[in-house]
Amino acid sequence: MHRIDLNCDIGEGMPTDAAIMPYISSANIACGFHAGDNDTMKRTVALAMWHQVAIGAHPGYDDKPNFGRTDKNISKEALFDLVTEQVYSLQKIVQGSGGLLHHVKPHGALYNQSARNETIAIVIAEAVAAVDTSLLLFGLSGSVSISAAKNHGLKTVSEVFADRSYQPGGSLTPRSQPNALLESEEASMQQVLQMIQEQTVTAVTGETVPILAETICIHGDGEHAVLFAKNIHQFLQQNHILLKPVDP
Repeated sequence: MHRIDLNCDIGEGMPTDAAIMPYISSANIACGFHAGDNDTMKRTVALAMWHQVAIGAHPGYDDKPNFGRTDKNISKEALFDLVTEQVYSLQKIVQGSGGLLHHVKPHGALYNQSARNETIAIVIAEAVAAVDTSLLLFGLSGSVSISAAKNHGLKTVSEVFADRSYQPGGSLTPRSQPNALLESEEASMQQVLQMIQEQTVTAVTGETVPILAETICIHGDGEHAVLFAKNIHQFLQQNHILLKPVDP
């Protein structure tokens, strides 16, 4: 039987968190910099623990006006501190609630930059390892984020996206370009099934690209986010795919 983790970026101020949580197996919780605050983190951690969802830190740039989606150029020291501060803050809340922090997934621009910039990827890996070497690092499948983390002794989780289109090299189509998002739910479901069963994805050019699908990201801020989460959960079950967090 195939198995997959289904993760969602959450705790970002959207009203859908409680409704989405029953359908996912991992939650990436905003740590107060690009979105969220201490109270939101506490509420979201409690929700995740109630639903037995693996808890991850979702650190991003300190840039709430742009929701952490604007590229930044900061020093390696500042980047290290940026990541460690956010991961530590969520870890403290999780441990205070009697749980364990499971993983780290960078957010937005930080995620995208770490997927293609080895220097940024290395600093993030160093920061995660400095907090706790047992934490898993979520990164784009096939990216330097994954290789840098492995080189620093971290266990990695290769992430793919249900609702995003892919370029021939395995990168995501930038949101600024046409067709960055898949137009229909049916197309998303078929892409998910292909990624899990065949470990490939069809690029916008029609080329078949090899990937490693260990966790699938869905988004909590879309217009139909709750319905999509429910439908993809049911779709995986109907296709006899076990939904489970990646083992630490």
